Amino acid sequence: SGDCRSSDSAQVSSMSSQISVSKMTGIFLPDRDESPPAAQELDVERNMARAPKSKIHLTDETNAPNRALNEVFASFIAWSPIFGNSCYSFTAKLIKRPHFVKYFDFCGDGVCISFTGMIQQERIRLLNDRRADGGKYVLYWMQAAQRAEYNHALEYAIRTANRLKKPVVVFFGITENWPEANLRHYYFMLEGLKEVKKALKTKGIQMVIRRNSPDSGAAEMAKDAALVVVDAGQLRIQKKWRVSAAATINCLLCEVETNLIVPVQEASMKENFSAGTFRPRITKKLDYYLVPLKHSKPKLDSLGMKFQTFDIDDIDRVLLKLDIDRSVAKVSGFHGGTKEAKRRLSDFLKNKLDRFADLRNDPTADYVSNMSPYLHFGQISPLYIALEVSKTFSAGKDTYLEELIVRRELSHNFVFYNDHYDTFECLEPWAKKTLNLHRSDKREYVYTFEQFEKARTHDPYWNAAQKEMVIIGKMHGYMRMYWGKKILEWSKSPQAGFEIALHLNNKYELDGRGPNAFAGVAWCFGKHDRAWGERTIFGKIRYMNAAGLKRKFDADDYVKKIEKLEKAR
Repeated sequence: SGDCRSSDSAQVSSMSSQISVSKMTGIFLPDRDESPPAAQELDVERNMARAPKSKIHLTDETNAPNRALNEVFASFIAWSPIFGNSCYSFTAKLIKRPHFVKYFDFCGDGVCISFTGMIQQERIRLLNDRRADGGKYVLYWMQAAQRAEYNHALEYAIRTANRLKKPVVVFFGITENWPEANLRHYYFMLEGLKEVKKALKTKGIQMVIRRNSPDSGAAEMAKDAALVVVDAGQLRIQKKWRVSAAATINCLLCEVETNLIVPVQEASMKENFSAGTFRPRITKKLDYYLVPLKHSKPKLDSLGMKFQTFDIDDIDRVLLKLDIDRSVAKVSGFHGGTKEAKRRLSDFLKNKLDRFADLRNDPTADYVSNMSPYLHFGQISPLYIALEVSKTFSAGKDTYLEELIVRRELSHNFVFYNDHYDTFECLEPWAKKTLNLHRSDKREYVYTFEQFEKARTHDPYWNAAQKEMVIIGKMHGYMRMYWGKKILEWSKSPQAGFEIALHLNNKYELDGRGPNAFAGVAWCFGKHDRAWGERTIFGKIRYMNAAGLKRKFDADDYVKKIEKLEKAR
């Protein structure tokens, strides 16, 4: 408001009865020709003396000037490297914000407090020590968040570009070397990317797609960029790309977390060994992070800029050009893209959420959301899903949010902090010890990888689960637990079983090769679980059998359901 030129208005509820004093980190915008002094502690009076009062105009929810707020210099999220010498950091005594004031953001040359449309400062990490200077555009290096809405990284790029008076360009690098990816995964991803490209065009943003390693492609595009923004990723290959790019990019590179509701290092600073320890840590952060994201429009468009790009309009033709594994065919039951994800979510909220808590473990019924493939490729925001679910008064709301937030984000905690997330070594010492103690136990059945892959075991329920995954690209969650437990039981060793389960899961599941996949397979071998009563082969690992399936649902009806899928194939 006032002289502020951002669309974010300063809207704060009256704080007259909630004021207390504390120290907070802030950014001060001095005159443009002023050199940045060293960080120092300033009191409120000195701070206000240096800040142009005409540029700090804060209002309450009635849009009337709020005297209490205008008597202090408000903190806001920004970083000195982005604006060079135009601002510097300091620690000042400020009014402590109430819980409902969600963040402080810059607003043109002034300051704005807002609790709507926020990009929390904790979502943003600087990956190098370069400065945002010069350049023709702000580059958003899209990789993990393949969507044009509810994308904090894209939104941050747009807001920063508007501040710098530059257009936004989006880059996506199609790598042909993603571990264990095949035609099935690429087809689904390309369906989504086609939609993203069209959506960005309507915003005046050009999307440049190139057939090369994402890190080298981003570095090449960054040569003409003032700033590069990349979405966050917790997997080994994603970390490697970002480290590589940070070392070669000559402008500022910042990472913005948008595929998690709570950034992984904010949820916990270490690996958590169960949902029980992780839940209280992340739950106390939710009030701050479960906030809608406001979308901004770029002030300058980039559609007229000239770039070489890889045409993806004809997906079948694109796939012929890519040097990828073609052993697994695309699926017909799932189509990629944000629109399809939102359609499925709407149907789930309307027709399934109410009975989700009771029927989510019944594979003969269809009461799951099927969001996992879309979350895996970043085609829908988990924050968007959580907010939509939270709006309901459904009996299944809490159960679903437990899975979406606690369980899903625990898997990201796992892969971020555990370097061995894709091997048997990722397990806790007690789990490895008990499995190794029973490594030589006699097994009634032992199958090879090929027998497992072809669903040629003695167990019709396990075979049905394997076929479901191969045919439609997604196995029901409850059956996936049983499936993994039996691979442990019927493999020559727990180590061999771990490798078989992970490879099959990654090969056929649309949501394979990601944090949920690695955590899900590891759970079957004791990860994120406790010790149970000891038995042969399993030791103290949780056991599952066919009798347990039959107590929960009509297991034979499940087999018939998959047989129908097989015949219709």
